[in-house]
Parts: sequence; structure tokens; C-alpha cells
Amino acid sequence: MFPYDKYLRRDKFPHIWCTGCGCGIVLKALLRAIERSKIPKDDVAIVSGIGCSSRTPGYLDFNTLHTTHGRAIAFATGLKLAKRKLKVIVVTGDGDATAIGGNHFIHAARRNLDMTVIIYNNYIYGMTGGQVSPTTPAGKRSTTSPHGNVEPAFDISGLAIAAGAPFVARTTCYHAVQLDKYINKGIMKKGFSVVEVLTPCPTYYARPNRLGNAVEMLEWYKNNSIQIEVARNTSDEEKAGKITIGILHDSDRPEFCDVYSQLSARVREANKE
Repeated sequence: MFPYDKYLRRDKFPHIWCTGCGCGIVLKALLRAIERSKIPKDDVAIVSGIGCSSRTPGYLDFNTLHTTHGRAIAFATGLKLAKRKLKVIVVTGDGDATAIGGNHFIHAARRNLDMTVIIYNNYIYGMTGGQVSPTTPAGKRSTTSPHGNVEPAFDISGLAIAAGAPFVARTTCYHAVQLDKYINKGIMKKGFSVVEVLTPCPTYYARPNRLGNAVEMLEWYKNNSIQIEVARNTSDEEKAGKITIGILHDSDRPEFCDVYSQLSARVREANKE
């Protein structure tokens, strides 16, 4: 039996998430990943912005910071620079991270700050009324696109790779065991790590698009996901409409805090002369 209780603030329950929401699946995967990492609780800081996913830190017994909409990575940047020994984990949603928080996201990837960003991608703004988000697929309905979304969707993982993130993985709430392994790899990676997880929103995304209940959404993830190793040898026609999952990118480059420290040391030495 996994010791979830030791990581939870039980006085903050019951949670606010809708029945069938995938946020709880991601929360439990995150706790399993932290347990596997052996990092002491006092050395972990979890930061969030605003949204369904961003309620996660409120239920967790770590150093936690619930910030403003879209600014989780900005706050996390300051925290990491001030307290470099902390393992900083950002939990955020597709709207929070890639709409109002889009610039913070791409520049943190460019800088290569040592933090792990877990993006709950449910294709919608779930907490604020079901508005279209940057990842809402073209043609899908929302409260602000009742006749179908006319905009192309962001590929979050592709955006992270293009911006310079050295570790990027994608999976779904159906693949819960795979999810905690990827989060653990992101936590242990030195540098900016992104784990994108496709998570069901039965209330605001499934209902207007007639996608069924939460179980049917998880079955859809199961039947429409393709592992990266298979995808590399599959034609674009066969991959159309499929979700490519796996470790999409894994490389190494100098981490921002280390580079900044080296620069500071050089400046101090120069000023002594």
C-alpha cells in the first residue's frame, strides 16, 4: 500500500475536482514519483497558478506556493534562484501555462532553469467556465467557441522542445504507471523538464463535444495513443488523430543557475583586481 497520507494535508479535503476529472490521477502519480526520488519533503517546493490543476498544492504537505494566473513559472524562477537547493515542481494547466503564461513557459525553457513543469492538458479552461484554450482541437466546442474552435491547437511538447527544454515527455491519465515514471525522470533531470499529461475534463470538454463519460475518455486515450518508438516508423497518415506518447526529447546542456553562479564568480574576481 503506497503511503499517500504522509504527503497529504488531510484537513483540506474533500477536494473540489469534478467526478471523473484526471487531476487526482496526476496528483497520485506525482507523489509516487517524489517517493521514488528519495528527496526529503522539506527540500521540495510545488508551485501553481490558477486553474483546476493549480489546486493540487493545496492538498499536498510540502513547501507550496499558489500564485496568480499564468505566473507560476515566474514565481518558481524567483524561488529557484533564491533557494537553489529546493527541487521546484510547477503544476499548471494548458491555459495557465501556454496562454497567459506562454512567455514565461518558453523563456524558462530557453534559460534551462532546473525545475519540473507538469502540464495537465485537458484541452479547455476547466475552472473559469469552459472557455477555449490554446490546446482545444480545431472544430471542438467550448463556451467561447459554441460553433467549433476555428484556431489550430498548440503542440505543448513540441513548443517546449523548440524553446530549448532538455527533457520533454508526454503521456495520458490512462497510462498512470508511465506517468509517474516520467515525472520521476523529470524531477531527477538537471534542467528544465516538461511532462505533458492528457487528462479528461468530463464537465466542460466532454459534454459539449459529446465525448461520453470519464471512463470513455480514458478508453479513448488508450485506443488513440501511440508510443514514440512506434510513431517514428509510422506514416503521417496512420498517425493522424493519434497522441504520440513517450520521452519525446532528452538531452543535456548547461543549467541556468550554474551558469549564473559562474558569471557571478567571474565578476567578483574581476572586481578584486
